[in-house]
Amino acid sequence: MASNVAALDFCYLTTTGRVTGTSHRIEVWFAIRDETVFLMAGDRDRSDWVRNLMVTPDVELELGGRKRVTRARVVDESSDDDAAARRLMLEKYEARDGGDLSEWGRTALVVAVDWPGGVSYTSLI
Repeated sequence: MASNVAALDFCYLTTTGRVTGTSHRIEVWFAIRDETVFLMAGDRDRSDWVRNLMVTPDVELELGGRKRVTRARVVDESSDDDAAARRLMLEKYEARDGGDLSEWGRTALVVAVDWPGGVSYTSLI
């Protein structure tokens, strides 16, 4: 994935409401490694968007003018992906935010969203 996309401040995630079945779109921080986009939920599984994707893992992710329907999953906290996501997110956002994100970096729930290369994307422009 192009590094200019990885440098963006936000991505947009649309989930399907677990009760209503309607679309819910959020703006959220992200980090990219290979073909995976990582997100972190400070409220862990109390976050509506996390609860939604746990019921319906098919989501729409929008990055840098491209969007695609893909799948999201909660990352196992003992996995290499979890450790990598936390490191990447802190490296990216601590300097930008100007605050101490260490507690968030330790306690947030990591979510991974597939963003495979070689896929045809829908342009928003």
